[in-house]
Amino acid sequence: MMQLKRLLGCVLAAMAVATTVQGIEGDAEQGKAAAQGCAGCHGPQGEGMGPNPNIADMSAEAFVQALKEYKDGTRQNAMKQAITANLTEQDMADLAAYYAAQ
Repeated sequence: MMQLKRLLGCVLAAMAVATTVQGIEGDAEQGKAAAQGCAGCHGPQGEGMGPNPNIADMSAEAFVQALKEYKDGTRQNAMKQAITANLTEQDMADLAAYYAAQ
C-alpha cells in the first residue's frame, strides 16, 4: 500500500511539472511557494475554507482562466483583483501546476 501511495505521488508530481497552460510549462514547486498566499482563504492545499471554493479541484486551464479574468476585471472581486494584479503568465502556470497536483 505504501508503494502504491509513493507511485501515485510520483505520478502526480510528474503531471504537475508537465502541466502546460497556453504553451507555458508550470512548475509545481514554484507554485507551491506562491500558493502560501492563497492558503489563508483556500486552505493549505486549496481544498476550500468557508465560503472560499476548492481550487485544487479545478483543471489547470480553468484555474488560469479564472486568474486572468480576475486580473483583467472580467470577474469582479476586489481581493482577487489585488492578488492577481502582479501575477505573470508563468506565475499563473506555476500555481495551476501546483493545484492540479493536489
